[in-house]
Amino acid sequence: MTLTALAGVVLSLALTAPPLPAAPPSPARERTTVPEGSHACARAAARCDGTLAVPLDWSDPSSGRIEVAFAWVPAAGHATGTILAAPGGPLPALPDLPRIQQVLGPVLGRRNLLIVDPRGLGRSSPLLCPGLNLAEPDTIAACAARLGPRTRFFTADQAARDLDAVRRALGAGPLTFYGNSYGTVYAQAYAARHPEGLAAAFLDSTVITSAGGYALWPMRSRPDLPDLVCRRSPACRALPGDARRAYTRLVTRLREHPDPEVPLITLRSMEGMAEPVAGRELNAAATAYLAGDPEPLRRLARAMAGGPGQPIEGAQWAGYLAYRCGDGGFPFDRDAGPAERLDQLERYYRRERPLAPYTPADLGLDVREGLEFCVNWPAPRHSPVLPPRADLPDIPVMVVGGDFDTHSPAEVSAAMRVFPDATFVRVPFGTHSLAWAAGKTGDCVRAALRSFVTDHRVPPARCTAENYRAIGAFPSSLSEVDPLPATGLDAGRRRVLAAAFATAADAAARRNPGNLFHGRLKEQPGLRGGRVTFGDGVITLDEAAYVPGVTASGRLALAPEGRATASLDVLAAGRAHRVELAWEAFTAQERPALSGTLDGTPFQVPEQN
Repeated sequence: MTLTALAGVVLSLALTAPPLPAAPPSPARERTTVPEGSHACARAAARCDGTLAVPLDWSDPSSGRIEVAFAWVPAAGHATGTILAAPGGPLPALPDLPRIQQVLGPVLGRRNLLIVDPRGLGRSSPLLCPGLNLAEPDTIAACAARLGPRTRFFTADQAARDLDAVRRALGAGPLTFYGNSYGTVYAQAYAARHPEGLAAAFLDSTVITSAGGYALWPMRSRPDLPDLVCRRSPACRALPGDARRAYTRLVTRLREHPDPEVPLITLRSMEGMAEPVAGRELNAAATAYLAGDPEPLRRLARAMAGGPGQPIEGAQWAGYLAYRCGDGGFPFDRDAGPAERLDQLERYYRRERPLAPYTPADLGLDVREGLEFCVNWPAPRHSPVLPPRADLPDIPVMVVGGDFDTHSPAEVSAAMRVFPDATFVRVPFGTHSLAWAAGKTGDCVRAALRSFVTDHRVPPARCTAENYRAIGAFPSSLSEVDPLPATGLDAGRRRVLAAAFATAADAAARRNPGNLFHGRLKEQPGLRGGRVTFGDGVITLDEAAYVPGVTASGRLALAPEGRATASLDVLAAGRAHRVELAWEAFTAQERPALSGTLDGTPFQVPEQN
């Protein structure tokens, strides 16, 4: 089975999120008065790591005890409240403490910070199964048998009770809950069971629940996303046909006539639009491929094939399985045995076709062989994350979600109406774990988070990750390039200028701050020949050709804020030209304002939105 096709194996970007700016140093901390009988950490003046014994089953005090581990970071100054931060996964939370401190930044001057390793994970009585490999169903069944029925209690409903026990042991008042990714599952479970312990909640990249209250792990394709991106761009809308239909035709073509340079599983990795280069070029590349020009799509596929993967084997993954399977809602009955679950799963994929326009076989998946980890994991206890008709507290709740996240903005917005005072804020072109993102998007969402957890009011600022527009048709010759409306140049030179700028913009797009796969490239062939080499803030073009018959050599400099300048020697139609360019590289514009010189003649090109 090709596991890179599995959507949402871990709802966390902890392993791939870019580094954030360093947190400012903390001033001396003040001691505060705490109630008698509180945990020793409640009196700490600096970070205190502790543990608390809690029941295995909160409904049965005689069920035995386990320990949950936590970190308590007192406010730098006088504390006016406490933030409980729960990152994603389900994975251990404590390793993410430094990142969470960076995300919250100056807020921690007046807020205590509490982070708890969920039971069964990290340092909280971890569930361990040596030899466990999520790609091998037999090891999952063996792990479930090894751990026995106690795994039923390593779920979000029980973890929520643990969180409140730690809160009370530290003498903390109602919490501001910051949940990221799977951390939003814990937030919902906590709100349903301890409304008195919540003052407000900020939910980033929310995991929604089924009608029965279980967390949804959607295994599906999103063929609507290429169309969403294309609708924002006049050039893309001018492509022949409909973006979604073209994408479906492309999948069918590659199924019937496989191209070893464009495996279907790699094509599907582009569909989610999380890679800005894919969002910028996929529609045009699909159109070109269907018209007999495969190179634009092959270039994308080469860059996005064989990227870094999430390791999914090791003893510690037992805790992950306990939560995924105990909290999750799947297209099979929770009380059914493995054989019956497989039959139900197979019928679901045959009837609903959630991967369409793909089939499981297209992606190297076998419905009956490890497609869903939880088939072989028993979860008979009734333990919904969010019990149906739960009376959730009337507290301020701010929910942020991106267009390209696991759940769509419409789905999240509708699901979060269960909170009486929830406000959903869409982040156009946003992906997952928005407050952890790099660049302007992350800066904006972090500012909103910090504002909200300070005064519990939804700030007016709106964030966006839309920093590109999808391109139109790839030109097959210089004559197909529309001249730029540049002042002071004749039509022929305006066409050469347009080709030179298209070549430079194509190279710069590989350094969009949202890229993961393309951001790791050291070099890449030009689309129609030559070479492009990527350095630290500098891109070198060596006879790079984007338009057939037009080559560019020289250097392109990218400033951290996105300002681009290029000095290029361009050869077009047998004539040499010297081109100097300056523009803003990453904007949601059809064409940014452009200035520079062509063969010494200054020009200005107005922006086109």
